[in-house]
Amino acid sequence: MASTRLKLTLVLLALGAGWGLTQPLTKIAVSSGHGAMGLVFWQLLIGAVLLTILNAWRGKHLPASAWKFFAFIAVIGTVFPNFFSYRAAFHLPSGVMSIIISTIPMIAFPIALALGQDRFSVRRLAGLTLGLAGVCLIAFPQASLPDRAMAAWLPIALIAPACYALEGNIVGKWGTLGLDGMQVLQGASLIGVLISLPVALAMGEWINPLVPWGPSEWALVAASALHALVYSAFMWLIVAAGAVFAAQVSTFVTAFGVLWAIVLLGEAYSGYIWAALALMLCGLTLVKPRGREGEA
Repeated sequence: MASTRLKLTLVLLALGAGWGLTQPLTKIAVSSGHGAMGLVFWQLLIGAVLLTILNAWRGKHLPASAWKFFAFIAVIGTVFPNFFSYRAAFHLPSGVMSIIISTIPMIAFPIALALGQDRFSVRRLAGLTLGLAGVCLIAFPQASLPDRAMAAWLPIALIAPACYALEGNIVGKWGTLGLDGMQVLQGASLIGVLISLPVALAMGEWINPLVPWGPSEWALVAASALHALVYSAFMWLIVAAGAVFAAQVSTFVTAFGVLWAIVLLGEAYSGYIWAALALMLCGLTLVKPRGREGEA
């Protein structure tokens, strides 16, 4: 039993490290000035190809009756959050983006209350308050960010976690039509490709893949493939260890995201950012639901 838990914990750490790595890779991807919707298109296309291959190998197909559901997930869970994440990532440090993404469970809590998916809890309200305090520490002090103009992009960065929080609550309430996570992500990615391509062309943000590739293009490919693979492994972990155990990955994504930004991008942060990180991680610990019997 102890060895099984150790293996699952190592998988959890690996997932956190992999997911956290996508943040600095995203920062590199936007560094050359590529348009956000063009990046969204190629990210979704790469993910769709990989997941189609994986699901074919698993013998899983996408039912035609689920395409409306895929379209909803594509808009709320892929196109919108990815578009605004790329916009914000161009202006904000990668480590700050990793801290912001940890607000997902905190934003999800009041949405869950509104949908009748959860009960009020003082402990989780305290977690939400700590998370908001962390955002304020990033936004308001003069010395928190390298450039005060960056603070204007924090609300844009918060759009993505808000989308993910809404998506998670809706899926939690109405389910996934009996499909697993890899099938849902594949279907959403395919629909997302169809949505993002004409929008990217109309916005003049098409990215020509035939030009010479640099670090930003390779970073986009790496981030897209890594996200698809890590998400697939995350779905496996939910089945193997339970949803509450798997949900702990968000803490490691934030911590590793900040670490990778320091190592790969040479980012340095003020004391306010470190304090915000501490508040976010404490808030994340409080706001997550408690485990149930039988979960790892």
